Amino acid sequence: MKAAMVLALIILCLTSVLYSQELTAEDIIQRVNELFNPQTSYAKARMTIITTSGQKRTFIYESWSKNKGEKNLVRYLEPSRVKGQAILMLNHADDIWMFFPRTQRVRKLATHAKKQKMQGSDFSYEDMGSGEAFIEDFIPKRLKDERMEEHDCYSLELTRKKESDISYSRLIMWVIKENFIPVVIDYYYEHDPARLLKKLVQSDIRIIDDIPTAMNILMYNKIDNTQTKMELLEVKYNVILDDDMFTERGLKK
Repeated sequence: MKAAMVLALIILCLTSVLYSQELTAEDIIQRVNELFNPQTSYAKARMTIITTSGQKRTFIYESWSKNKGEKNLVRYLEPSRVKGQAILMLNHADDIWMFFPRTQRVRKLATHAKKQKMQGSDFSYEDMGSGEAFIEDFIPKRLKDERMEEHDCYSLELTRKKESDISYSRLIMWVIKENFIPVVIDYYYEHDPARLLKKLVQSDIRIIDDIPTAMNILMYNKIDNTQTKMELLEVKYNVILDDDMFTERGLKK
């Protein structure tokens, strides 16, 4: 009986190793992309920005996403000075509008604005709404598996395609084998693939509506020596969202 159990364990281990080796970089990044881009989602989050001097600025906002990240709406709840402000990102953040409640005006941002910081944070609009970027803008390559943040991970290098205008020359990504959550992502400077620009670390992973979800997301800016923490206070997937939400008129509601 013991021999049979040992043999079964060996077979299980070998099967796991073979399966791991069979997964290509394209397979892995496709699974990551699916997790990052559910069909629809809602979240309430707290964003805390820590400046170079150590000062903290905190925002609380709600966000809605539809069509696997193609449409995104963000509406601020706190602090009072930004309450009611909203950002609409369409076509994976290629088109961005902002609504200002005090003036009741909607302003269309220039195309290059997607590379700018969102509310002065270490996340750009592009980071928040780029949707299919991992698939469409990069060429993946599988590196040696590593252990990262106490997880067994696949390691990938994503190199920007020549025709892409994405803000990063390449990414190094560590993907948890168990659930395909990218636990760490290194972002390299647009014009220098050897220069580390930002590092993202995800933690407190929970299963929400059958989807593994990182409840804490921390982005370090290695150039500016700043950091931004996002804490998900509430998350829902597969929610029903009206297309009218993702319009200029919807911004004002």
